[in-house]
Amino acid sequence: MAREYQMDKIRNIGIMAHIDAGKTTTTERILYYTGLTHRMGEVDDGAATMDWRVQEQERGITITSAAISCVWRDCQINLIDTPGHVDFTVEVERCLRVLDGAVAVFDAVAGVEPQSETVWRHADTHGIPRIAYLNKMDRIGADFYRSLAMICDRLHVKAVPVQIPIGSEDGFRGMIDLVRDKAIYYKDNLGEIIEESETPEELREQKRLYREHLLETLSEVDDRLMEKYLSGEPITEEEIIAAIRKGTVTRQIVPVLCGSSKRNKGVQLLLDAVVDYLPSPLDMPAVTVTNPDSGEIMISAADDEAPLLAMVFKIQTDPYGKLSFIRIYSGSLEAGKTVYNATKMCRERIGRLVKMHANCRKDISAAYAGEIPAIIGLKESATGDTLCGEDHPLLMKQMEFSEPVISSAIEPKTKEDQDRLGIALHRLAEEDPTFRIRVDAETGQTLISGMGELHLEIIIDRLQREFNVNAVIGQPQVAYKETITRSAKAEGKFVKQSGGHGQYGHVVLELEPLATGEGYKFVDKTTGGSIPKEYMSAIDAGIREAMQKGLVSGSPMMDIQATVTDGSYHDVDSSEIAFKLAASMAFHNAASKARPVILEPVMKIEVVVPQEYMGDAIGDFNSRRGKIEETEQQNGLQIIRGLAPLELMFGYATTLRSITQGRGNHTMQFSHYDQAPAHIVEELTRPGSKIA
Repeated sequence: MAREYQMDKIRNIGIMAHIDAGKTTTTERILYYTGLTHRMGEVDDGAATMDWRVQEQERGITITSAAISCVWRDCQINLIDTPGHVDFTVEVERCLRVLDGAVAVFDAVAGVEPQSETVWRHADTHGIPRIAYLNKMDRIGADFYRSLAMICDRLHVKAVPVQIPIGSEDGFRGMIDLVRDKAIYYKDNLGEIIEESETPEELREQKRLYREHLLETLSEVDDRLMEKYLSGEPITEEEIIAAIRKGTVTRQIVPVLCGSSKRNKGVQLLLDAVVDYLPSPLDMPAVTVTNPDSGEIMISAADDEAPLLAMVFKIQTDPYGKLSFIRIYSGSLEAGKTVYNATKMCRERIGRLVKMHANCRKDISAAYAGEIPAIIGLKESATGDTLCGEDHPLLMKQMEFSEPVISSAIEPKTKEDQDRLGIALHRLAEEDPTFRIRVDAETGQTLISGMGELHLEIIIDRLQREFNVNAVIGQPQVAYKETITRSAKAEGKFVKQSGGHGQYGHVVLELEPLATGEGYKFVDKTTGGSIPKEYMSAIDAGIREAMQKGLVSGSPMMDIQATVTDGSYHDVDSSEIAFKLAASMAFHNAASKARPVILEPVMKIEVVVPQEYMGDAIGDFNSRRGKIEETEQQNGLQIIRGLAPLELMFGYATTLRSITQGRGNHTMQFSHYDQAPAHIVEELTRPGSKIA
């Protein structure tokens, strides 16, 4: 099958934002205007095409990212609608890893909200070019210029309007296109009758200033345009578009558009901006990969004729099987062929290749570089795995995900449920890298961990609806961690003689604390062959296993660098298991000398309350060991931003509603781990204490 769209006509984009900014509504309008649907799906009615899960339709929020392809101006737009709730940030993280561009949707009333900042940072990490869309311009309190200033100040970017609104709130009628120097009005409820005219008299000076600002900014991006701008020569529409595209792709600027997706105003111009300003796969830098056999660093460019390179970025499971979403960076794939998983070092057969339309699948025979298909039939592949040709092994950098911060015990209701529970939980964990399962060795309880109360609530709901498993979940518990506070050195020696072959492993290990959030690092500094290199992976595995149960409270350990400095081996008796056990012993010996401490998760909180409840809200926040970082007044409301330990934030939503008579709300997301206070340590180390 020949390629349907050339790579320069492909846009792989994500829609990202804070919860309730209008991502899914915007996506639904995109599907309507591109002709993919003939009826506008509404989130409020539970009829959105992209929110196809029952839980999404009932709650009116996006829980899982959904992929879809549409066509605008002869370009194929592969679009992924991502969740806005902080508990499901993993969906945003893994999608941004494989996308080429993004549309950041902002509520024109609230401006830049906490989750807006979080997803923006994720996009920065992956070098994703973005355009900003200020939605909900028709709502009371909408302020384009204040929101624009917030984008510049809080996100530290050069945000450049390419449109300015005509009116706001109830008076929002359209926008002035600064590129074409035209006023655009929407004359019907469906946004299909559009009228272009001259800029109204009262906005001409404002338009002149912002168009001058646009051209001045673009002259810093494009030398040829600078020459024309400084000499006063006329600059064509095509030259302006080319300069905006160049500035966007190189991430020097962020074009800003406006509209009201709910009222069908501005979405077609947003689609034009996606085609005109966001990059194609050819515009993105080549991917850096490693040859797993030789360790050689290589570069893989987007080319159908190059060796295959693809990444599995999302797994979707149901009781009937597994769907693997992939991004193809180079080469091509055919249904029925075999590929090599360089991460797992195994072969995988492609059963079927499909193109996704939310939860609907369309079979295709082949897929090419720059495309985002899904595969049915992969058995071993997981999120972050690299697929390639066996004769050209290539390995991409693995994805990294946040650690869970909340845990609960889960128990099946009946014997039949018990048999199905384990299978269902492992399928859900395969789908979601931030959902973890473990069994408490002392109590035999199954513990599930996730990113928040809603995260675990959705898991339980899915167990019942999708897997027909009835389970009871215990009260949420904080996922504490442990770390060390100073360096220490110790050795571990495992020697066992019982006739015939014995066991011998000897490891000298030095532990050092790492900065918060750095995780675990393993370093081999042995010299002179004191320990053969083939045993290093076993030593690493032994340390990782030992870190799962800390010395103070039994919580997993983090932020530690383990350096193997010396050791010894026996030609006959040494084995991987002996070195694994010796490494575990050395770790425990060193960690006990390194002043281990308990860490608690600290959350970033934003509280919005009416002015008259400010004192009560601050008092309650302080009582939860909260630390206020800043306060701000906005549209008659007070915004409190600060940090507080997760331990004291359970049930906060109910308390806040109570003290503000239902008028206050808050958002909460994980910030970092910090050393727990003495009373927490005492409680967790008390005999009989059970922690997550």
